[in-house]
Amino acid sequence: MALNNPHAEIERRLAYTFHQTELLDRALTHRSKSAENYERLEFLGDSVLGFAMSSELFNRYPDLTEGELTRLRASLVKKETLADLARDLDLGSSLKLGEGELKSGGYDRDSILADSLEAIFGAICNDSSVSEAVRVILHLYRKKLSVLNPKSIPKDPKTQLQEYLQKHSLPTPTYLVREVTGEPHNQNFIVECRVTMLDQPVQGEGNSRRHAEQQAAAHALDLLGKG
Repeated sequence: MALNNPHAEIERRLAYTFHQTELLDRALTHRSKSAENYERLEFLGDSVLGFAMSSELFNRYPDLTEGELTRLRASLVKKETLADLARDLDLGSSLKLGEGELKSGGYDRDSILADSLEAIFGAICNDSSVSEAVRVILHLYRKKLSVLNPKSIPKDPKTQLQEYLQKHSLPTPTYLVREVTGEPHNQNFIVECRVTMLDQPVQGEGNSRRHAEQQAAAHALDLLGKG
């Protein structure tokens, strides 16, 4: 069976068997390899993952506030967490990468592993249903959910910075996008953060405005001695 299906082990670990194997092939294909890559499936899978985690946390923790639920969800859907799950599936050995990405170690890069796993969630949606994708997601997350401690999840840097400034009766920070580069589907943002207590603005960089703002806030906290 495994000889006829190169992805049999991935399917076993997912607890899901694809009817349309080309969807799984696409979910494992990086844009450096082919125009028929995982980016559109990743877009879908990202939304399904967010819904699955939101629904699970909402029902699991009825006493948590919206802000607390948001921080918990962020800890579960962040790139590093997804990459860990992808490594458990050994996705790296099945990724289809261009020569440059192969040479630079793309098969073990957090961002590529996370994106491909989200694409697999999207592929399951198209192959079967949203509910089946949610089932697979919860199956993969079962260990992380079982040890999740809401009290151990720190607030994100932007929230920490804002609360610190409010505590000292200071103006809230301002964020300004300084530069946006790259293709629409693969952009890079540079954001500037100005804080009253700092002489110079600090910058953050990321693949979304939100990520760049969070990085800038983290830098500001470090300079304030609160990082």
